[in-house]
Amino acid sequence: MATIFIDGQAGTTGIQITERLQAREDLELVYLDDSERKDPNRRQDCLQSADISILCLPDDAAREALQLAAGQGRIIDASTAHRIDPSWAYGLPELNAQTRANIKTASRVSNPGCYPQGFILSIRPLINNGLLEPASLLRCHAVSGYSGGGRQMIETQQEFSDTQQDSLNSQVYGLDLQHKHVPEMQVFSGLQQKPIFSPTVAHYYQGMVVQIPLFLAELNVNSATDVHQCLSDSYAQEKFIDVLPMGFEMTNNGFLNATACNNTNKVELMVFANDEQLLIVSRYDNLGKGAAGAAVQNLNLMLGIDEGVSL
Repeated sequence: MATIFIDGQAGTTGIQITERLQAREDLELVYLDDSERKDPNRRQDCLQSADISILCLPDDAAREALQLAAGQGRIIDASTAHRIDPSWAYGLPELNAQTRANIKTASRVSNPGCYPQGFILSIRPLINNGLLEPASLLRCHAVSGYSGGGRQMIETQQEFSDTQQDSLNSQVYGLDLQHKHVPEMQVFSGLQQKPIFSPTVAHYYQGMVVQIPLFLAELNVNSATDVHQCLSDSYAQEKFIDVLPMGFEMTNNGFLNATACNNTNKVELMVFANDEQLLIVSRYDNLGKGAAGAAVQNLNLMLGIDEGVSL
């Protein structure tokens, strides 16, 4: 039986991971009392004795946890701290066969960011198959429920007055164009240039949509059907990625809802197009595949079992 320690188990992601794991008979979850969660000595004991620790912490606290672990045990880090560190395995199994193999044997796995997953899964196959040049200059727009902002944003949004719920219903951020997810988006998509990333947080709890607009003239394709076929072929064997049929039949009277994949580990990829332009859209749960679900999937791979267990 493997022992699992969730450092930061009281946070949004930690709670979701715990809910997915607590009924497992093959795991022993290590818990700290509320009074012990910030005690470095108790955390150190857990980090060094657990078979695998999952860090659900801010970046600086995750770096501190790594120091406390002192090379003992295996670690999944859900923070941004080690996402593009080449000494860590990147925890997006669907990226390619080598990535999945790396996760299985790694002692250090960096859980991918919520927004980057949709972007990377949409763009990487196009670059790998020559449909899109690595030097392309891309744009990405995305909207997420406020749970993606962690406990402080959740508490703030839940306390909105009626007036605030109306006036602050959706808010664009990252306007300095320096969002912390951008380096990850560039590195693992295979782009040579940083994409422009414009995220929005909206007044609903969870679920996200990531949109990448492209002109067909920017691509080495005859039509948008080539893009759709590339994505379909790339993920045909992936249980958690569904490439939906082209067209608007999957929308609700022309609207696409961001919450349809909530409480799943699914990513839905879609291609919408006219004669000159196309839009690649990914939809998933920012707390599921975007965070806790991804961590559980990586944990299962590290344990050498079916990656879909508990998902």
